[in-house]
Amino acid sequence: MSRSGRDPGERLRTGKKRSTSSARWLTRQLNDPYVKKAKADGYRSRAAYKLIELDEKFDLLKGTERAVDLGIAPGGWSQVIRQRRPQAKVVGIDLLPTDPIEGVTIFQMDFMADEAPAALEAALEGAPDLVLSDMAANTVGHKQTDHLRTMGLVETAADFAIATLAPGGIFVSKVLAGGTDSALLTLLKRHFATVKHAKPPASRKDSSEWYVIAKGFKGR
Repeated sequence: MSRSGRDPGERLRTGKKRSTSSARWLTRQLNDPYVKKAKADGYRSRAAYKLIELDEKFDLLKGTERAVDLGIAPGGWSQVIRQRRPQAKVVGIDLLPTDPIEGVTIFQMDFMADEAPAALEAALEGAPDLVLSDMAANTVGHKQTDHLRTMGLVETAADFAIATLAPGGIFVSKVLAGGTDSALLTLLKRHFATVKHAKPPASRKDSSEWYVIAKGFKGR
């Protein structure tokens, strides 16, 4: 039994004021082992384990001294960076408010705003070794439109990484099913030694998200 007295495997009853989809989401959250583990380990979200698993597979955080966390809210990825690289300088940005994290500079602003890249660079006080993006556009329910909006964020994040990364740096970004489109893939392969796609175990099986991992930045 859980601390609330509810059997962890039980289904929630759909109340009069709770939609079926809302009840389904709550049931999934309650029964999700990553959600439970995040609470136990002190992470703000289950997304922390996506970065942990990607780091274990691709060795992303080794030697990181400066990192940018695009789409930081609620802060799970930056928590992992600070835990594994406590001396690293970390800067994050998100439209949503994010509670403070020790050692992390957080901007609540639109990454697409003209002034955002300069603000991030100034706060870092040097070229980043790692640019992470877990950004995704708010969905409107039209698959093609949602894909284009999210890929627009990926492309902007990639442009930022290419413009700011230190030699040998790493860029990691959420993409959607099908991976990176051909033009962006060509761009990344031109600027990075290796470009791969991965779906960490912490990504839900029914989720369309994948991640592109570009390592060994060759320069602009």
